[in-house]
Amino acid sequence: MSLRLQVNLIITALMAIFASVLIGLQIDNTRRSVHEEVVGANVVATQLLSRMQWVYGSSGLAGMADFLNQVGRIRANEVELRDDQNKLIFNSPPSAYKVGRQAPDWYTSIVSPPLSPKEIRLPNGRLVLHADASRAVLDGWDDLRPMLWMVLAGFVLGNAVVYALMGRALKPLHHVVQGLRDMADGNYGIRLTALTGREGRQIGAAFNHMAQSVQDSIEAKRQAREAALALAENRELTQIIQNRIELERGAISRELHDELGQQVTAIKSVGLVIARRAAGNDPAIEQSARLVINCADQIYDGMHRLIAKLRPLALDHFGLHDALRDLLGECQLQHPHLVINAHLPESLDTLDDALATAIFRIVQEAVNNALRHAQAKHIEVRMSVAAQSLQLEVVDDGAGVVLQFESSGRYGLSGMRERAQALGGSFQLNQVHPTGVWIQVNLPVIRKPAHA
Repeated sequence: MSLRLQVNLIITALMAIFASVLIGLQIDNTRRSVHEEVVGANVVATQLLSRMQWVYGSSGLAGMADFLNQVGRIRANEVELRDDQNKLIFNSPPSAYKVGRQAPDWYTSIVSPPLSPKEIRLPNGRLVLHADASRAVLDGWDDLRPMLWMVLAGFVLGNAVVYALMGRALKPLHHVVQGLRDMADGNYGIRLTALTGREGRQIGAAFNHMAQSVQDSIEAKRQAREAALALAENRELTQIIQNRIELERGAISRELHDELGQQVTAIKSVGLVIARRAAGNDPAIEQSARLVINCADQIYDGMHRLIAKLRPLALDHFGLHDALRDLLGECQLQHPHLVINAHLPESLDTLDDALATAIFRIVQEAVNNALRHAQAKHIEVRMSVAAQSLQLEVVDDGAGVVLQFESSGRYGLSGMRERAQALGGSFQLNQVHPTGVWIQVNLPVIRKPAHA
Protein backbone atom coordinates (compact mmCIF):
# COMPACT_ATOMS: atom_id res chain seq x y z
CA MET A 1 0.00 0.00 0.00
CA SER A 2 1.43 3.36 -1.01
CA LEU A 3 2.11 6.15 1.47
CA ARG A 4 -0.29 8.39 -0.40
CA LEU A 5 -3.12 5.88 0.00
CA GLN A 6 -2.28 5.25 3.64
CA VAL A 7 -2.40 8.97 4.47
CA ASN A 8 -5.62 9.36 2.50
CA LEU A 9 -7.22 6.46 4.38
CA ILE A 10 -6.19 7.97 7.71
CA ILE A 11 -7.69 11.35 6.79
CA THR A 12 -10.80 9.58 5.47
CA ALA A 13 -11.18 7.77 8.77
CA LEU A 14 -10.78 11.04 10.71
CA MET A 15 -13.35 12.76 8.50
CA ALA A 16 -15.72 9.81 8.94
CA ILE A 17 -15.35 10.03 12.72
CA PHE A 18 -15.95 13.79 12.66
CA ALA A 19 -19.00 13.41 10.40
CA SER A 20 -20.35 10.61 12.60
CA VAL A 21 -20.00 12.83 15.65
CA LEU A 22 -21.84 15.70 13.94
CA ILE A 23 -24.65 13.41 12.73
CA GLY A 24 -24.85 11.77 16.13
CA LEU A 25 -25.17 15.16 17.86
CA GLN A 26 -27.88 16.22 15.40
CA ILE A 27 -29.84 13.00 15.92
CA ASP A 28 -29.50 13.30 19.69
CA ASN A 29 -30.78 16.88 19.62
CA THR A 30 -33.70 15.79 17.44
CA ARG A 31 -34.46 12.90 19.78
CA ARG A 32 -34.53 15.26 22.76
CA SER A 33 -36.72 17.78 20.94
CA VAL A 34 -39.16 15.10 19.76
CA HIS A 35 -39.33 13.65 23.25
CA GLU A 36 -40.07 17.06 24.82
CA GLU A 37 -42.65 17.96 22.18
CA VAL A 38 -44.51 14.64 22.21
CA VAL A 39 -44.47 14.27 25.99
CA GLY A 40 -45.63 17.85 26.45
CA ALA A 41 -48.42 17.49 23.87
CA ASN A 42 -49.52 14.18 25.38
CA VAL A 43 -49.74 15.70 28.87
CA VAL A 44 -51.72 18.71 27.62
CA ALA A 45 -54.10 16.48 25.67
CA THR A 46 -54.61 14.22 28.66
CA GLN A 47 -55.40 17.18 30.93
CA LEU A 48 -57.75 18.71 28.35
CA LEU A 49 -59.74 15.55 27.74
CA SER A 50 -59.92 14.78 31.43
CA ARG A 51 -61.79 18.05 31.93
CA MET A 52 -64.29 17.29 29.16
CA GLN A 53 -66.46 14.91 31.20
CA TRP A 54 -69.15 17.65 31.43
CA VAL A 55 -69.65 17.21 27.71
CA TYR A 56 -70.25 13.51 28.28
CA GLY A 57 -72.56 14.31 31.21
CA SER A 58 -74.85 16.49 29.08
CA SER A 59 -74.99 14.45 25.86
CA GLY A 60 -73.26 11.10 26.43
CA LEU A 61 -70.84 9.39 24.06
CA ALA A 62 -72.55 10.96 21.03
CA GLY A 63 -71.95 14.44 22.40
CA MET A 64 -68.33 13.51 23.25
CA ALA A 65 -67.85 12.23 19.70
CA ASP A 66 -69.38 15.41 18.27
CA PHE A 67 -67.04 17.52 20.45
CA LEU A 68 -64.01 15.54 19.32
CA ASN A 69 -65.05 15.96 15.68
CA GLN A 70 -65.17 19.68 16.23
CA VAL A 71 -61.79 19.71 17.94
CA GLY A 72 -60.24 17.59 15.14
CA ARG A 73 -56.70 16.31 15.49
CA ILE A 74 -54.76 17.11 18.66
CA ARG A 75 -51.10 17.80 17.95
CA ALA A 76 -48.79 14.82 18.35
CA ASN A 77 -51.65 12.61 19.58
CA GLU A 78 -54.18 10.19 18.20
CA VAL A 79 -57.47 10.01 20.14
CA GLU A 80 -59.82 7.02 20.15
CA LEU A 81 -63.33 6.97 21.68
CA ARG A 82 -64.68 3.54 22.45
CA ASP A 83 -67.84 2.38 24.22
CA ASP A 84 -68.00 -0.22 26.93
CA GLN A 85 -68.17 -2.88 24.20
CA ASN A 86 -64.82 -1.61 22.84
CA LYS A 87 -66.55 -0.38 19.70
CA LEU A 88 -64.68 2.46 18.01
CA ILE A 89 -66.89 5.56 18.00
CA PHE A 90 -64.26 8.18 17.11
CA ASN A 91 -60.69 8.17 15.78
CA SER A 92 -58.53 11.23 15.13
CA PRO A 93 -58.30 12.20 11.46
CA PRO A 94 -54.88 11.86 9.77
CA SER A 95 -52.56 14.83 10.04
CA ALA A 96 -52.66 17.32 7.18
CA TYR A 97 -49.00 18.24 7.82
CA LYS A 98 -46.66 16.75 5.22
CA VAL A 99 -49.27 14.29 4.10
CA GLY A 100 -48.04 11.00 2.68
CA ARG A 101 -44.47 11.31 3.92
CA GLN A 102 -42.77 9.32 6.62
CA ALA A 103 -39.25 9.31 8.04
CA PRO A 104 -37.23 6.11 7.54
CA ASP A 105 -37.97 3.38 10.04
CA TRP A 106 -34.39 3.24 11.37
CA TYR A 107 -34.45 6.98 12.03
CA THR A 108 -37.93 6.78 13.60
CA SER A 109 -36.81 3.98 15.92
CA ILE A 110 -33.88 6.13 17.10
CA VAL A 111 -35.63 9.45 17.82
CA SER A 112 -39.19 8.36 18.75
CA PRO A 113 -39.83 8.35 22.52
CA PRO A 114 -41.20 5.05 23.89
CA LEU A 115 -44.54 6.32 25.43
CA SER A 116 -47.35 4.04 26.49
CA PRO A 117 -50.99 4.85 25.56
CA LYS A 118 -53.03 6.77 28.16
CA GLU A 119 -56.64 5.95 28.94
CA ILE A 120 -59.42 8.15 30.37
CA ARG A 121 -62.38 6.15 31.80
CA LEU A 122 -65.97 7.24 31.11
CA PRO A 123 -69.15 5.74 32.70
CA ASN A 124 -69.96 3.71 29.57
CA GLY A 125 -66.82 4.07 27.49
CA ARG A 126 -63.21 5.27 27.41
CA LEU A 127 -60.85 7.68 25.70
CA VAL A 128 -57.46 6.30 24.55
CA LEU A 129 -54.56 8.67 23.72
CA HIS A 130 -51.67 7.40 21.59
CA ALA A 131 -48.61 9.62 21.37
CA ASP A 132 -47.86 10.28 17.69
CA ALA A 133 -44.31 11.53 17.06
CA SER A 134 -44.32 10.86 13.31
CA ARG A 135 -44.61 14.54 12.31
CA ALA A 136 -41.97 15.70 14.74
CA VAL A 137 -39.74 12.86 13.61
CA LEU A 138 -40.35 13.85 9.99
CA ASP A 139 -39.38 17.44 10.80
CA GLY A 140 -36.16 16.17 12.37
CA TRP A 141 -35.50 13.97 9.33
CA ASP A 142 -36.06 16.92 6.99
CA ASP A 143 -33.54 18.91 9.04
CA LEU A 144 -31.04 16.04 8.99
CA ARG A 145 -31.16 15.31 5.26
CA PRO A 146 -29.45 18.54 4.14
CA MET A 147 -26.75 17.88 6.71
CA LEU A 148 -26.29 14.34 5.38
CA TRP A 149 -25.91 15.62 1.86
CA MET A 150 -23.51 18.31 2.98
CA VAL A 151 -21.46 15.77 4.96
CA LEU A 152 -21.41 13.39 1.99
CA ALA A 153 -20.40 16.14 -0.42
CA GLY A 154 -17.75 17.40 2.00
CA PHE A 155 -16.55 13.85 2.55
CA VAL A 156 -16.14 13.20 -1.18
CA LEU A 157 -14.74 16.64 -1.95
CA GLY A 158 -12.41 16.56 1.05
CA ASN A 159 -11.04 13.15 0.09
CA ALA A 160 -10.51 14.29 -3.49
CA VAL A 161 -8.71 17.44 -2.36
CA VAL A 162 -6.59 15.53 0.16
CA TYR A 163 -5.73 12.90 -2.42
CA ALA A 164 -4.66 15.57 -4.90
CA LEU A 165 -2.67 17.53 -2.31
CA MET A 166 -0.97 14.37 -1.03
CA GLY A 167 -0.02 13.49 -4.59
CA ARG A 168 1.55 16.91 -5.00
CA ALA A 169 3.23 16.81 -1.58
CA LEU A 170 4.65 13.31 -2.16
CA LYS A 171 5.78 14.03 -5.69
CA PRO A 172 9.40 14.63 -4.53
CA LEU A 173 9.42 11.09 -3.14
CA HIS A 174 9.06 9.72 -6.66
CA HIS A 175 12.30 11.47 -7.58
CA VAL A 176 13.93 10.02 -4.46
CA VAL A 177 12.70 6.51 -5.31
CA GLN A 178 13.97 6.85 -8.86
CA GLY A 179 17.30 8.09 -7.53
CA LEU A 180 17.56 5.09 -5.21
CA ARG A 181 16.81 2.76 -8.11
CA ASP A 182 19.56 4.41 -10.14
CA MET A 183 21.97 3.95 -7.24
CA ALA A 184 20.92 0.29 -6.96
CA ASP A 185 21.80 -0.07 -10.67
CA GLY A 186 25.30 1.27 -9.93
CA ASN A 187 24.85 4.92 -10.95
CA TYR A 188 26.40 6.49 -7.84
CA GLY A 189 26.82 9.86 -9.55
CA ILE A 190 23.05 10.52 -9.53
CA ARG A 191 22.00 13.78 -7.82
CA LEU A 192 18.52 15.19 -7.23
CA THR A 193 17.56 18.62 -8.50
CA ALA A 194 16.03 21.13 -6.08
CA LEU A 195 12.69 19.75 -4.83
CA THR A 196 9.69 21.86 -3.89
CA GLY A 197 8.81 22.60 -0.29
CA ARG A 198 10.96 22.78 2.81
CA GLU A 199 10.75 19.04 3.47
CA GLY A 200 11.46 18.37 -0.20
CA ARG A 201 14.59 20.50 -0.06
CA GLN A 202 15.69 18.74 3.13
CA ILE A 203 15.06 15.30 1.59
CA GLY A 204 16.91 16.30 -1.57
CA ALA A 205 19.88 17.63 0.37
CA ALA A 206 20.00 14.51 2.55
CA PHE A 207 19.77 12.24 -0.50
CA ASN A 208 22.54 14.11 -2.33
CA HIS A 209 24.72 13.99 0.78
CA MET A 210 24.08 10.24 1.10
CA ALA A 211 24.81 9.69 -2.59
CA GLN A 212 28.05 11.65 -2.29
CA SER A 213 29.05 9.63 0.78
CA VAL A 214 28.30 6.36 -1.02
CA GLN A 215 30.24 7.49 -4.06
CA ASP A 216 33.17 8.57 -1.89
CA SER A 217 33.06 5.27 -0.04
CA ILE A 218 32.99 3.27 -3.30
CA GLU A 219 35.86 5.35 -4.66
CA ALA A 220 37.81 4.91 -1.43
CA LYS A 221 37.26 1.14 -1.55
CA ARG A 222 38.36 1.09 -5.20
CA GLN A 223 41.49 3.04 -4.35
CA ALA A 224 42.09 0.78 -1.36
CA ARG A 225 41.82 -2.30 -3.60
CA GLU A 226 44.19 -0.74 -6.09
CA ALA A 227 46.58 0.22 -3.29
CA ALA A 228 46.40 -3.28 -1.82
CA LEU A 229 47.04 -4.77 -5.25
CA ALA A 230 49.94 -2.37 -5.82
CA LEU A 231 51.29 -3.17 -2.35
CA ALA A 232 51.07 -6.90 -3.06
CA GLU A 233 52.84 -6.37 -6.36
CA ASN A 234 55.50 -4.25 -4.66
CA ARG A 235 56.01 -6.89 -2.00
CA GLU A 236 56.28 -9.57 -4.65
CA LEU A 237 58.74 -7.42 -6.58
CA THR A 238 60.68 -6.73 -3.37
CA GLN A 239 60.85 -10.44 -2.64
CA ILE A 240 62.05 -11.12 -6.18
CA ILE A 241 64.68 -8.39 -5.83
CA GLN A 242 65.78 -9.70 -2.44
CA ASN A 243 66.05 -13.24 -3.81
CA ARG A 244 67.97 -11.95 -6.81
CA ILE A 245 70.29 -9.96 -4.55
CA GLU A 246 70.91 -13.03 -2.41
CA LEU A 247 71.65 -15.08 -5.53
CA GLU A 248 74.08 -12.44 -6.77
CA ARG A 249 75.70 -12.21 -3.34
CA GLY A 250 76.07 -15.99 -3.31
CA ALA A 251 77.57 -15.96 -6.76
CA ILE A 252 79.96 -13.14 -5.85
CA SER A 253 80.98 -14.88 -2.63
CA ARG A 254 81.68 -18.11 -4.51
CA GLU A 255 83.68 -16.26 -7.13
CA LEU A 256 85.70 -14.55 -4.43
CA HIS A 257 86.27 -17.81 -2.63
CA ASP A 258 87.15 -19.82 -5.72
CA GLU A 259 88.97 -17.29 -7.90
CA LEU A 260 90.44 -14.66 -5.62
CA GLY A 261 91.13 -17.20 -2.90
CA GLN A 262 93.22 -19.30 -5.26
CA GLN A 263 95.09 -16.24 -6.51
CA VAL A 264 95.83 -15.05 -2.99
CA THR A 265 96.97 -18.57 -2.04
CA ALA A 266 99.24 -18.65 -5.09
CA ILE A 267 100.73 -15.26 -4.20
CA LYS A 268 101.38 -16.44 -0.65
CA SER A 269 103.00 -19.69 -1.92
CA VAL A 270 105.31 -17.76 -4.28
CA GLY A 271 106.21 -15.37 -1.45
CA LEU A 272 107.10 -18.30 0.79
CA VAL A 273 109.35 -19.80 -1.92
CA ILE A 274 111.12 -16.46 -2.47
CA ALA A 275 111.55 -15.91 1.25
CA ARG A 276 113.11 -19.35 1.73
CA ARG A 277 115.53 -18.96 -1.18
CA ALA A 278 116.58 -15.49 -0.08
CA ALA A 279 117.03 -16.53 3.53
CA GLY A 280 120.68 -15.94 4.49
CA ASN A 281 121.58 -14.64 1.03
CA ASP A 282 119.65 -11.39 0.54
CA PRO A 283 117.89 -9.98 3.64
CA ALA A 284 116.16 -7.22 1.63
CA ILE A 285 114.52 -9.71 -0.75
CA GLU A 286 113.55 -11.94 2.18
CA GLN A 287 111.97 -8.99 4.00
CA SER A 288 110.03 -7.98 0.85
CA ALA A 289 108.83 -11.55 0.41
CA ARG A 290 107.65 -11.67 4.04
CA LEU A 291 105.78 -8.38 3.43
CA VAL A 292 104.05 -9.94 0.41
CA ILE A 293 103.10 -12.97 2.54
CA ASN A 294 101.59 -10.69 5.26
CA CYS A 295 99.65 -8.71 2.65
CA ALA A 296 98.32 -11.97 1.19
CA ASP A 297 97.20 -13.08 4.66
CA GLN A 298 95.40 -9.76 5.24
CA ILE A 299 93.75 -9.97 1.82
CA TYR A 300 92.68 -13.53 2.57
CA ASP A 301 91.21 -12.56 5.98
CA GLY A 302 89.43 -9.53 4.50
CA MET A 303 88.09 -11.67 1.68
CA HIS A 304 86.62 -14.18 4.15
CA ARG A 305 84.98 -11.40 6.14
CA LEU A 306 83.53 -9.98 2.92
CA ILE A 307 82.30 -13.43 1.89
CA ALA A 308 80.58 -13.83 5.26
CA LYS A 309 78.79 -10.52 4.75
CA LEU A 310 77.78 -11.32 1.20
CA ARG A 311 76.52 -14.82 1.88
CA PRO A 312 77.34 -16.73 5.05
CA LEU A 313 78.55 -20.17 4.15
CA ALA A 314 77.07 -21.59 7.34
CA LEU A 315 73.56 -20.66 6.12
CA ASP A 316 73.97 -22.76 2.97
CA HIS A 317 75.89 -25.66 4.50
CA PHE A 318 74.62 -25.96 8.08
CA GLY A 319 71.20 -24.21 8.21
CA LEU A 320 69.71 -21.16 9.92
CA HIS A 321 70.24 -22.29 13.53
CA ASP A 322 74.01 -22.74 13.12
CA ALA A 323 74.31 -19.65 10.93
CA LEU A 324 72.72 -17.49 13.63
CA ARG A 325 74.90 -19.09 16.31
CA ASP A 326 77.96 -18.41 14.14
CA LEU A 327 76.85 -14.78 13.53
CA LEU A 328 76.28 -14.06 17.22
CA GLY A 329 79.50 -15.87 18.19
CA GLU A 330 81.51 -13.75 15.73
CA CYS A 331 79.96 -10.58 17.21
CA GLN A 332 80.88 -11.81 20.69
CA LEU A 333 84.53 -12.35 19.61
CA GLN A 334 84.78 -8.93 17.98
CA HIS A 335 83.20 -7.18 21.01
CA PRO A 336 84.42 -8.84 24.21
CA HIS A 337 82.45 -6.43 26.39
CA LEU A 338 79.17 -7.48 24.74
CA VAL A 339 76.75 -9.96 26.35
CA ILE A 340 74.50 -11.83 23.91
CA ASN A 341 71.71 -14.16 25.02
CA ALA A 342 70.14 -16.26 22.29
CA HIS A 343 67.02 -18.42 22.55
CA LEU A 344 66.79 -20.28 19.26
CA PRO A 345 64.64 -23.38 18.62
CA GLU A 346 66.22 -26.38 16.93
CA SER A 347 63.49 -26.57 14.23
CA LEU A 348 64.82 -23.63 12.20
CA ASP A 349 66.61 -25.74 9.61
CA THR A 350 63.31 -26.90 8.05
CA LEU A 351 62.31 -23.35 7.10
CA ASP A 352 62.19 -22.26 3.49
CA ASP A 353 65.43 -20.75 2.13
CA ALA A 354 63.86 -17.34 1.44
CA LEU A 355 62.39 -17.21 4.95
CA ALA A 356 65.64 -18.35 6.54
CA THR A 357 67.63 -15.75 4.59
CA ALA A 358 65.21 -12.98 5.62
CA ILE A 359 65.46 -13.96 9.31
CA PHE A 360 69.25 -14.10 9.15
CA ARG A 361 69.48 -10.68 7.49
CA ILE A 362 67.04 -9.11 9.98
CA VAL A 363 69.01 -10.46 12.95
CA GLN A 364 72.28 -9.40 11.32
CA GLU A 365 71.02 -5.85 10.69
CA ALA A 366 69.44 -5.52 14.15
CA VAL A 367 72.63 -6.62 15.92
CA ASN A 368 74.80 -4.36 13.75
CA ASN A 369 72.52 -1.37 14.47
CA ALA A 370 72.64 -2.06 18.21
CA LEU A 371 76.44 -2.18 18.16
CA ARG A 372 77.21 0.51 15.61
CA HIS A 373 74.61 3.19 16.44
CA ALA A 374 73.46 2.45 20.00
CA GLN A 375 76.65 1.09 21.62
CA ALA A 376 74.64 -1.65 23.31
CA LYS A 377 76.17 -3.71 26.14
CA HIS A 378 73.54 -6.42 26.17
CA ILE A 379 71.58 -7.98 23.29
CA GLU A 380 68.91 -10.66 23.56
CA VAL A 381 67.67 -12.63 20.57
CA ARG A 382 64.48 -14.67 21.05
CA MET A 383 62.70 -16.77 18.48
CA SER A 384 59.65 -19.03 18.70
CA VAL A 385 58.09 -21.13 15.95
CA ALA A 386 54.45 -22.27 15.95
CA ALA A 387 52.53 -24.25 13.37
CA GLN A 388 51.58 -21.23 11.26
CA SER A 389 53.67 -18.32 12.52
CA LEU A 390 57.17 -17.39 13.62
CA GLN A 391 58.05 -14.64 16.08
CA LEU A 392 61.47 -13.01 16.25
CA GLU A 393 62.49 -10.51 18.94
CA VAL A 394 65.76 -8.60 19.24
CA VAL A 395 66.12 -6.45 22.36
CA ASP A 396 69.11 -4.27 23.26
CA ASP A 397 69.98 -1.84 26.04
CA GLY A 398 71.65 0.73 23.82
CA ALA A 399 71.07 4.45 23.45
CA GLY A 400 68.88 4.17 20.37
CA VAL A 401 65.72 6.33 20.16
CA VAL A 402 62.86 4.97 18.09
CA LEU A 403 61.63 8.42 17.01
CA GLN A 404 65.04 9.20 15.56
CA PHE A 405 65.09 5.90 13.71
CA GLU A 406 61.66 6.57 12.21
CA SER A 407 62.50 10.12 11.09
CA SER A 408 66.06 9.73 9.84
CA GLY A 409 65.29 7.40 6.92
CA ARG A 410 67.70 4.65 7.93
CA TYR A 411 68.03 2.16 5.11
CA GLY A 412 68.79 -0.75 7.44
CA LEU A 413 65.49 -0.25 9.27
CA SER A 414 63.61 0.06 5.96
CA GLY A 415 65.32 -3.10 4.70
CA MET A 416 64.21 -5.10 7.73
CA ARG A 417 60.63 -3.87 7.39
CA GLU A 418 60.55 -4.57 3.64
CA ARG A 419 61.91 -8.08 4.14
CA ALA A 420 59.20 -8.85 6.72
CA GLN A 421 56.36 -7.35 4.68
CA ALA A 422 57.53 -8.99 1.45
CA LEU A 423 56.95 -12.37 3.14
CA GLY A 424 53.49 -11.34 4.37
CA GLY A 425 54.64 -10.56 7.91
CA SER A 426 54.77 -7.53 10.19
CA PHE A 427 57.59 -5.45 11.67
CA GLN A 428 57.38 -3.39 14.88
CA LEU A 429 59.94 -1.11 16.49
CA ASN A 430 59.33 -0.18 20.15
CA GLN A 431 61.17 1.86 22.72
CA VAL A 432 62.43 0.09 25.84
CA HIS A 433 62.59 2.10 29.06
CA PRO A 434 64.83 3.43 30.41
CA THR A 435 67.01 2.76 27.35
CA GLY A 436 67.02 0.35 24.46
CA VAL A 437 65.10 -0.78 21.40
CA TRP A 438 62.81 -3.78 21.00
CA ILE A 439 62.34 -5.18 17.48
CA GLN A 440 59.47 -7.60 16.99
CA VAL A 441 58.90 -9.47 13.71
CA ASN A 442 56.03 -11.84 12.95
CA LEU A 443 56.27 -14.01 9.84
CA PRO A 444 54.14 -16.80 8.38
CA VAL A 445 55.93 -20.14 8.52
CA ILE A 446 57.02 -21.56 5.15
CA ARG A 447 58.63 -25.01 5.24
CA LYS A 448 60.99 -26.55 2.73
CA PRO A 449 59.45 -29.06 0.32
CA ALA A 450 59.57 -32.64 1.57
CA HIS A 451 62.01 -33.70 -1.19
CA ALA A 452 64.42 -30.81 -0.52
